[in-house]
Amino acid sequence: MSGLIVHEWLEPRGGAEKVVDAMREAFPDADLLALWNDAPEKYPDAQQTWLARTPLRRHKAAALPVLPATWRSVRPYAHHRQHDWMLVSSHLFAHHVRPRGLDRDIPKYVYAHTPARYIWTPELDGRGSSPAVKAAAALLKPLDRKRAQEPVKIAANSRFVRDRIRATWQRDADVIYPPVDVERIQGVSDWRTKLNDDEQSILDSLSADFILGASRFVPYKRLDWVIRAGSAVDVPVVIAGSGPEEQHLRGLAEDMRVPITFIIQPSTAMLYALYQAARVFVFPAIEDFGIMPVEAQAVGTPVVTTNIGGSVETLTEGETGISAQEDSQAAITEAVVTAMSVRPVAGRFLKTAVAQAVTTFERRLQLFIEGSQS
Repeated sequence: MSGLIVHEWLEPRGGAEKVVDAMREAFPDADLLALWNDAPEKYPDAQQTWLARTPLRRHKAAALPVLPATWRSVRPYAHHRQHDWMLVSSHLFAHHVRPRGLDRDIPKYVYAHTPARYIWTPELDGRGSSPAVKAAAALLKPLDRKRAQEPVKIAANSRFVRDRIRATWQRDADVIYPPVDVERIQGVSDWRTKLNDDEQSILDSLSADFILGASRFVPYKRLDWVIRAGSAVDVPVVIAGSGPEEQHLRGLAEDMRVPITFIIQPSTAMLYALYQAARVFVFPAIEDFGIMPVEAQAVGTPVVTTNIGGSVETLTEGETGISAQEDSQAAITEAVVTAMSVRPVAGRFLKTAVAQAVTTFERRLQLFIEGSQS
């Protein structure tokens, strides 16, 4: 069967892109469609919409009002063939897609990272707090719920997101946890051996005892909480990643009483080596799933999360990490103190069902589609 994989937009790195990569592994003959493609070397065959030729691709909030209509007018004919189904990776409006022409009425299956946080849960994502987005949200909510009735089936990336789908779209969903390459992570006993000379020098320069925070540098990831927690417990902090909040975070770090080291755009090997070297990995974001806490647990590093979100579902409380008792800076700091007494044990990670799910994503996805067509 010929399939079409649909994704919001394509970036060089990211959790959503890891899902797309696994989708393509599960369905290697499927075509790929996105609003625009910012990783042409990685996805040279991806089809794009008219937005790829406009400045709106650099201003997602400004593009918001035109996205629903754009998804209703795409023409995915890379190989001039009709597709039998489409699988949509959606965290904004990709699930609205309804191609013109031959593919207009093919079955649609949606893998939902979340209903659009901008419009449904702006309290969890500051990008939804602007007056323009708030005004658009009032108009877009009824349309978004209507379009969510079209898919044959919906899969959510966590129980947390399944509950949100029920509340916002008024649909039920299967839970299929996203892929995490646990076997690869655990297949290298010391990721330091995979680093280049410059990376090894950076790692060697770090304190022997440090707290790690890693993600995109955006406000809802709460890396400032990681910095403040490290200062409160008098343990150095390493912040890894990149993003628009870098200067703000660096300014905050100057006022702390412990060293704060920034590692910008670490390689995958460097990130895994940091997990292994860290005393605790702190992930205070209210995340839909949270791939990074799973990766850290895979190497045996204790994880601290808030008490809300998908990250709680992958934690074995008191064994692989600690969830804070409430969603606050003080509770995260208290959880860090507790987690520092958790003895790291590589390989003893995750609840058994989750451990299996993240390593069998491709097969579960195949059954999600093929099981409803048999």
